[in-house]
Amino acid sequence: MSFVRAVRFTDVDPDQMASLLTRVEESGGPPEGVTSSGIQVLHDEEQRTAVVLQLFESMDDLRSSEAVFEAMPAGDTPGTRASVDRGELKLDLRA
Repeated sequence: MSFVRAVRFTDVDPDQMASLLTRVEESGGPPEGVTSSGIQVLHDEEQRTAVVLQLFESMDDLRSSEAVFEAMPAGDTPGTRASVDRGELKLDLRA
C-alpha cells in the first residue's frame, strides 16, 4: 500500500526547476524529517506548471513529513504552490 502527496505548482520558472532537480538528484535522499519512499516530478514548461508526486509507505509517514514541506522557503520550490492533495494509491498500472 502506498500513499501519495500531490502538489501542483504554477508560475514555474524553467531555471528554478532545473536547479531544484539538480539539488534533489545530488542529495541522495529526501530532506531530513521526510520519510518518503519516492518522488516523481511532472513539468510542463510551456504552461509553466509542475506536479510533484511524493510517495509514502503510510499516511502517518505522509502526515509527519508535511511539516518539513510546509516549512520550506518559497525559493526551494519550483513555483507557486497551487494545491496539495493526499490519498491512497489505488491503482498503478505500468507497461
